[in-house]
Amino acid sequence: MYQFFTSKRLNWPLITGVLAGALVFVFTVQLVLAQDDEQPDAPVMPTKDCQECHLDVANHWEDSAHAHAFDDEVFQAQWLRLGEPSECLACHTTNFQPATGEFTEEGVACEACHGETTNEHPPAPVPILADTEYCGSCHTTTLGEWHQTGHASEDIGCMDCHDPHSQQPLFAEPDDMCINCHEDSMEAYLEDLHIQEGIGCVDCHALVIPPEEMPEDGIVPTGHAFTITPATCVACHTDALHAGFSLPGYEHGAAVANVDGESEGFVANADEDSSEEASGEAVELTPEQKLQTLEAALANRNVTLLFQGGVLGLVLGGSTAWFVANNVRQRREYEDEEDDEQAG
Repeated sequence: MYQFFTSKRLNWPLITGVLAGALVFVFTVQLVLAQDDEQPDAPVMPTKDCQECHLDVANHWEDSAHAHAFDDEVFQAQWLRLGEPSECLACHTTNFQPATGEFTEEGVACEACHGETTNEHPPAPVPILADTEYCGSCHTTTLGEWHQTGHASEDIGCMDCHDPHSQQPLFAEPDDMCINCHEDSMEAYLEDLHIQEGIGCVDCHALVIPPEEMPEDGIVPTGHAFTITPATCVACHTDALHAGFSLPGYEHGAAVANVDGESEGFVANADEDSSEEASGEAVELTPEQKLQTLEAALANRNVTLLFQGGVLGLVLGGSTAWFVANNVRQRREYEDEEDDEQAG
């Protein structure tokens, strides 16, 4: 082996440059692979285990809109009509994974707002993710309305008025919740004719007027802007304003309409509109197409990163080879000069 290295002059600059470039490329490949690695799932406590200890919370939650976010008849009808778009499941299930379409539980369960509860609880506390902005990640319309109000500027958020588990008002009578904060500013209004007729704060300030055409996704205003508009008055005072008609669902006034909560007519309207299709216009991508586009973009990013790593490896390898070769050449010239001096 020693004779091999002494008898043959190896191209060390080239070898050094190739090794440097190879190291850079290998590092780039490892970086790409690391981005695709999935973290192992931590042991998570299922909802039924939470209910064994938190009986009061479970009783509040089990009949809530969160608990039935997936199996609600209205949601199911609209979701099936739209072709079961997967993006809806991000808010109507718990721990939905867009890449696989899998989820851990139907509806909004404990983990959706508390994160992963490991076996260390108890005694370790569980996190709470349900601040106003976090709620708004699903309740986007409500969040947008809330940002327009004085509640937002005073940082009065969702859980200042709502039980996070039942989603119901913190007061048995919603108007009492308003008076709890606004009593000093209401003054003589407490003796107003509306109050005497049993029409309270939320009957006007949280009145939800259905749009003339129900949107395909069924998402409508939620009444959290708390503003009064002429349409609010028309909902009851059609005769006095000579409108000649009542808003759908408000024939008997706002107070009666608010008893029923959400509008009941949009499923029927959705069926009537089911035959309408876009003609000659750009068609929105389906969830599957969006997923394929995202996967293609990620693959393209990885290819680009590999290409950049290869180019960087070539540049670094070439620079290293030039630097080593230049040093070797100078050393040889110096040794040749010394040999010439000794020979002379």
